[in-house]
Amino acid sequence: MAGTVYVLPKERFQELLDRLKADGYQVVGPVLRDGAIVYDDLHSVDQIPRGWVDQQEPGRYQLVHDRSQRWFTFTPGPLSLKRFLFPPSLSLFRVRRNGDGVQLQVTMPEPPRYAFVGVRACDLAAVAVQDRVYIDRQGLFSDGYYAAARRKALFIAVECQSYAATCFCSSMGTGPEVNHTADVVLLELEDRFVAQPRSERGAAVLTPLALEQATDEELQRAKHYVRQAAADMERQVDLTDIRDLLLRNLENPRWDQVATRCIACANCTMVCPTCFCFSFQEVTDLTGNEAERRRVVDSCFNPEFSYAFGVEVRQSVASRYRQWLTHKFATWYDQFGVSGCVGCGRCITWCPAGIDVTEELSAIRASDGSRKEQL
Repeated sequence: MAGTVYVLPKERFQELLDRLKADGYQVVGPVLRDGAIVYDDLHSVDQIPRGWVDQQEPGRYQLVHDRSQRWFTFTPGPLSLKRFLFPPSLSLFRVRRNGDGVQLQVTMPEPPRYAFVGVRACDLAAVAVQDRVYIDRQGLFSDGYYAAARRKALFIAVECQSYAATCFCSSMGTGPEVNHTADVVLLELEDRFVAQPRSERGAAVLTPLALEQATDEELQRAKHYVRQAAADMERQVDLTDIRDLLLRNLENPRWDQVATRCIACANCTMVCPTCFCFSFQEVTDLTGNEAERRRVVDSCFNPEFSYAFGVEVRQSVASRYRQWLTHKFATWYDQFGVSGCVGCGRCITWCPAGIDVTEELSAIRASDGSRKEQL
């Protein structure tokens, strides 16, 4: 199956979407909404933002139309797959007064059977990271909703042939080529896609379409654009000794410097495809006869998130930014064996202050030597 490569003409892409819906999937893909390209319900190829290009810089996002015939010239917008696999707000159970007792009703819904279309390599890498967070291989501490949604999900990826100025996935080893779990990988040419099934489930989606096999020339030409994008990507992170670098620089003055710009808005954690902080809320109705427990996303930038023993443990913006960055690039390795960053650049683009994590890491690395000399 790994050696089978097909050609999917663009005029037949709707057949692929229809096949997914006929198989019972809720199809999710890139659509244009509110001035951004986001993942949402995808029913028709006419919803795909064909010919649109995103211009991303620190603190800046803008869409322009380049009138090209390419369908996937854009890079990931503010939303990731996290909002589908781990919803930002989820009702868990409800308690009602029932005479002298109480009645408990489990309200956590069954997740849909998602088919994610047009997913990029960085978002697939993020799902692989989230798997380590939410799915315990021994089955003891898995998140029930995430595990069920993940088990049902189908991933049809598109390898990036262009990149945003804020992307740095090539240095993180997470893109633009798809190296993580995907059922089908698409590579775009002018009037067609080269389609590679990567799983039995992916092959089952493509087989009924009776597609012609792609030539090696078509595959290599499509791959050339992807490799060129990786080679040309300018933003980079030096991962050499990154964990130890950060942990020995917990008192680096750079934390206070970045805190003068950071407004602790939590945008970076909200758009990050791997951040997993959450908390619980108990909501009671006005009569006091019914209460509901909800799981909601949270952020380590919220002062209350570190509340323990009557105090907020991380009271300063500097301490909260340090917690976020060192967890992402250092202690995440201790917990999950991988980095918590996939190089998608969302935190750079959607930071109102234009704070760039690649610059912050470089600044800490640059000052590390002088600090050691002082010691």
